[in-house]
Parts: sequence; structure tokens; C-alpha cells
Amino acid sequence: MSGIGPAEPSVQPGTEPVRDPAIDLVRCICLALVVVGHAMMVSPVLHPDGTVTTQNTLGDQDWFEPVIWVFMVMPLFFVTGGITGLQSWRRLVARGGTAADFVRGRLRRFLRPAVAVLAAMFLGFWLAGLLGVHPQVVQLLASGGAMPLWFLAAYLAAQLNIPLLSALHSRSPWLTFLGLATLVVAVDSFRGSMPQLAYLNLLFLWWAVQQLGFLTADGHAARLPRPALAVIALAANLVMGVVTALGIYSNNMLVNLNPPNLTLLLLGISQASLMQLARPALTAAGSAPRVRRMLLVTGSRSLTVYLWHLPLLGAMSGLLLLTPFPKPAAGTAEWWWARPVVLLALVLLLLPVLAAFGHLEQRTTASPATGFRPAGAAGAAVVVFFPAAAGALTGLTLELLGVGAVCFALALLMLRDRHAPGRRGRPRAARDAHRKRRRGRGGIASGVK
Repeated sequence: MSGIGPAEPSVQPGTEPVRDPAIDLVRCICLALVVVGHAMMVSPVLHPDGTVTTQNTLGDQDWFEPVIWVFMVMPLFFVTGGITGLQSWRRLVARGGTAADFVRGRLRRFLRPAVAVLAAMFLGFWLAGLLGVHPQVVQLLASGGAMPLWFLAAYLAAQLNIPLLSALHSRSPWLTFLGLATLVVAVDSFRGSMPQLAYLNLLFLWWAVQQLGFLTADGHAARLPRPALAVIALAANLVMGVVTALGIYSNNMLVNLNPPNLTLLLLGISQASLMQLARPALTAAGSAPRVRRMLLVTGSRSLTVYLWHLPLLGAMSGLLLLTPFPKPAAGTAEWWWARPVVLLALVLLLLPVLAAFGHLEQRTTASPATGFRPAGAAGAAVVVFFPAAAGALTGLTLELLGVGAVCFALALLMLRDRHAPGRRGRPRAARDAHRKRRRGRGGIASGVK
């Protein structure tokens, strides 16, 4: 089983990887926490002049700051992504694949679902504007609903660099991690005087956290005794407590999230250590037949859930503002009691979306592409980068949603095989073999005549 242990053995061409139940379970729990957390945060308010404001009800609670230290799971997404990404890259290399093939596979996997949600959001908000919805409301829904895309941009930036980072990791795993951690601290040091420079940690910070996944995949964490893992997790949290108590960083992990800073790297170290400590229990729970079936279903549609849950939540909340349906004030007892109903309604809205768009994820094993130009992968990455970077730095607008949908669709076109399926699209070797078979059949036929 490909899991957390020694370096993955060579994989025979054509073989399929066996999924790791512990990693699948961790990812499912993380996704569930994100969806539930967002359902607890969104609280729009309609004002008499037609404008709308939103309150982050959960984030405004004093008791929430220490709780978010436990439930801020974004670093864990990158740790598990580093584990599976490194293993996927090694499998691809074993089959003769290249870095361009890996980039192509990752881009296609993420861009197909993203194009659908961007196009749907753009058309929906554009129609809302035509129907007379206040432009400020449209902008608010666009920026809030598309918020998960910053994660997609950061995650893609980390995943697309796995071939390079894997090479550095193979040469010197600990030096690579320490080098990236040093860059994170260096960028944070200039955060006060050069605020825009802090966005470089959208790269350095998440690359460093992803390297924790590399270290875990190669068995470095598994070789540590359990008390040592517990000490590492405790030490990371103690350092976080010191730097936040001194006012160097905020106590609120939501504030530390964008642009990210050192606290999230410390949180990633803690989470990676605790995940390794809990690995026996996670494997046992994830291997149960019913849980396994559930993980296979949710895992094949996880990106669709992530990308669509906030747009659906925003649209549902906005429509409720226009109805006489009771709308308790944010933070009241009635508001909290209504959260399970909101969460259930969100799940019901997700079901038809998953049926319509879930197949776009197509989680196939990466393989060397036939007739694909490596330059296409580089060009597609550049095309994707500009709207993603603009959204992360300046926020998403209706116009940027449209531009992003077009750019992502263009990138997918650039990632296609040069030869389409069918007779004219077959590679040259296949066409030559076909001609030989035809000539052979022709000779036999003429002899019979």
C-alpha cells in the first residue's frame, strides 16, 4: 500500500496505486470542517437602502480564537497534498513521464472543475445585475463566493512545483525544508515596511508545509518515536503561543491566513506530527468497509464540494434576504439554532451540483501524454497564473470571474493532446501500423481472387 513509510518502491507501468485510508480520512475530515465552519460564519444583513453587509459571526466570537488553532486545517491539506503529490510524481517517473506530463495532469485535474464554477458564478451574477440587484450586492457575493479560489491558486502553485521541489528534496530533504522556512521568516521580517512583499509567502510558506508531506512520505516521521512526535507538536504550539503573545503575529489564525505567515508553518509541523501519532487509529477507522466506501465517494468529488459550497451558501443566503423567511440577528441563540438547518440546506443544494459537475474531476492516474508539447504545460500555467494572482492580491470582481473562466478554459485547450481521438488524430506510429495491417489484408484478398 502506498502510504506513509519508507520511500515508495518502484511502480510497474500500468499498475494503479492503492489509496491510503488514513490520508483519505484526514482529507475528508478537513473538507467537512471547512464546509461546516463556513456555514457558521456567513451572516448577510440587508439594509433599507438595498445594500448588504456580511458578518463573520463565528470569527467575531472571543472564544473562537483558541478554537481556530485546532480547526485551521489548511496546513493539513498541504501536508497530505505533499504526501500524495510526491508519490504520484514518482509513479509517473517510473512510467517514463516528465515534469511537463505531471504539470499537465495537475492542471487538468484542477482547472476542469474550476472553469465550471467560475462560468456559473459569472453568468449568475451577471443575470442578477440585469434583474436589478444592487451592484454592491453582486460584488459582495462575487468576492465572498469565490474566496476558496485563493486556496486553489496556492495549492496549484505548490503542486506544479513538485518535480523541482522533489529534486531538491532528494538531494537534501532537511536543508530544503530549512531553506524554505528561512525564506518564510525573511519575508515576514519585511511585512511591516513592505506589506505587498508578504504575498510571496503564498509560495514559500505553502511550499515549506508541502515539504512536511515529503518528509512524512519518505518515512522521516514514522522513524521518530511517539514521545518525540508529541514533543514536536507541543513545541510548535508553544512557539506559536510565544510569537502571538508578543504581538509579532495575530492570535487569530484567520487573520494569519492571507497572506500566510510563520504561524501556519508551525501549525503544519504540529498537525503533521499529530497525524503521524494518530495514524494507527486513522488507518483502522478509514479501512472499515462502510467508511471506505464513503471516502471513495467523497474523495472523487471533494474539489467540487470545496469550490461550490461557498457560492451556493452565498446565493442561498442572498435569496433568503428577499423573502419573509425569519432571519434572526447574527450571534443570537435563534441564529445558532438555525445553523443545522442552513447546513442541511447547503448539503441538499450540493447534491444536484455534484451530479452535474462532479464528473469533471476525473481523478485518473497521471501518465505520459501522447502527442503533447511540453511548452503547452508552461503556457497553460502562465495563462492560469495571471487571474489567480490578481484574485489573490486584489480580490475577485465580476469582471475577474469572467476573465478567469476564459483564461482557465484557454489553458485547458492548451493542455489537449495534439492529436484528437479518431483516425486522423492517431500518433504516427499507430497510423503506420494500421497501414501495414491494411496492406496485409489487401494482399490476401488479391490472392483469393
